[in-house]
Amino acid sequence: MPLSKPAFLVPLAALFAAPVVAHAQPAGATPPAQIGIASFNLAWAGSQQDFDRHAAVCQAVSWCDTRPRREPGQASASEEAIRAARQCVADTERLAGGPALAAMMAPCNAYQGRNAGAPPTSADYAAKLAGLQATIDQLIEAQQVRVIAFQEVRSAEVVRQLLGRHAERFSVCDASHDGFQTVAFAWERSLSPEPATCSVERALAVSDKPGDPQARSVRPGLALELQWPGRRLSFLNVHLKSGCANIVPTPIYQARLLDDGAAACQVLNRQVAPLERWLDAVAKRSPDYVLLGDFNRRIDEEAAAAIRPQQVRADGSDPAGVPAADKDGKVATRYLWQELSDGARTLRQVPLTGVDPGCRGFSGLDHIVLSGPLAARQQADLGSRKSAVVQAPGQRIETSDHCPRSLTLSF
Repeated sequence: MPLSKPAFLVPLAALFAAPVVAHAQPAGATPPAQIGIASFNLAWAGSQQDFDRHAAVCQAVSWCDTRPRREPGQASASEEAIRAARQCVADTERLAGGPALAAMMAPCNAYQGRNAGAPPTSADYAAKLAGLQATIDQLIEAQQVRVIAFQEVRSAEVVRQLLGRHAERFSVCDASHDGFQTVAFAWERSLSPEPATCSVERALAVSDKPGDPQARSVRPGLALELQWPGRRLSFLNVHLKSGCANIVPTPIYQARLLDDGAAACQVLNRQVAPLERWLDAVAKRSPDYVLLGDFNRRIDEEAAAAIRPQQVRADGSDPAGVPAADKDGKVATRYLWQELSDGARTLRQVPLTGVDPGCRGFSGLDHIVLSGPLAARQQADLGSRKSAVVQAPGQRIETSDHCPRSLTLSF
C-alpha cells in the first residue's frame, strides 16, 4: 500500500515558530456537538528517506546498540557491554556527521524489536508506514476522530504524509526538537471558527543530565488551542520520560516511585514542576483542556492505590500547588497522578472501556485526562477505546508498539 504524497507543503521555518496559527472555519460557525480525539504513539516514525539514511549508517556500524546490553539476570550491564556501547556511539556519530545529526536519526535497534534476524530493509519500513497510514485512516473514517495527538514522530511533514487522502482538510503542527522523536498534532481545520494556535512547551524538555551541555533532552510538550465564540478548548500533548512506569511490580519491571534513584525516575521527577506550571498557565486561559499522550507512567495504578496526601511527597508536604524544586529541578514528588490532581487542580482520567481484538503492545502508558470543568460538561459516561493498528501478515517492522487511544467529547 503506497503512501500518498502530501497534499500541501508548509516551509519548515513556519512549522518551528511558536505560536503557529492555522486556517479557520468561516466566521459565525458554531462548535460541533461532538469531537473525536485520539492519541497515537507512532514508534519512531520518520520518512522513507529518514529510514534509508538510518540503514546506511547502521549497516556501516554492523547494527550495533548504543545502549549497554544487560544479559538475563544481570542487575546492571558489564564493563565490556558499556565499552561496546560507547564505541557504538562514537562510530555512529562519526558516520552520521556528528552528535547533532546522529541525534536526529533513529538508533540502530529501533526497528528490530525482539527479532534478531536479518536487518530491516527499505521495503520493510515502507510496510510500517503503510500500516500507520491505514490506522490513521480508520481513526478518521470509522471513529470520526478530528484531533490527533502524535508521539514518536520525526516531523509535521511525516504526519502530513501519513494523513494520506485526508491531508487537504487537516492542519498539522509539531514541536521542533534536537532529537528524532517529537510530538505533533493534526486537526480538522473546519473545527475552529477562529484560527487555531499551536505553542511549544520547552520547559518539559529537561536534560537527561543536568549541567552537562552535551546531554540530550527529553521531548517538549505541545499545546493546541481551538477557539469558538465564548469558549476555548485546549489540548496538551506529552511524551514523558520512559523507564519509570509502575508502582505495582511485575516479573519484568520493578516498582518505582518518582524519588527512586534510577536515572529514568530522576528525569521524570524533574518534569513534574514544568508540567504543573504548564497546566496552571493553560487553565487560566482555558479551563476546558485535555491532557493526553504517552505518559510513560501508570497513572491508573497510582489512582487506584490508597495514597494519602502526606505520602505524595517524600517530605510529607501538601501536594497542592507546584512543588519546590532544587537547582537541578528535582522535587519531593513520589506519585505523579496525586501530584497533578491535587485538590487545588481537579483532573479526571478517562477510563479505558474498550480494547479492540488484536490490540497488542504497551498497556497503561497512554492516557487521556480531562480538566475538571471539561469533564463536568460531558453529557454521557466517560470512556475511551484502544484500536488495533493495521498490520500486514508477516510484516517485519511492526506498525507500532502502541495502540491508538480515542475518546468522543460532547458539548
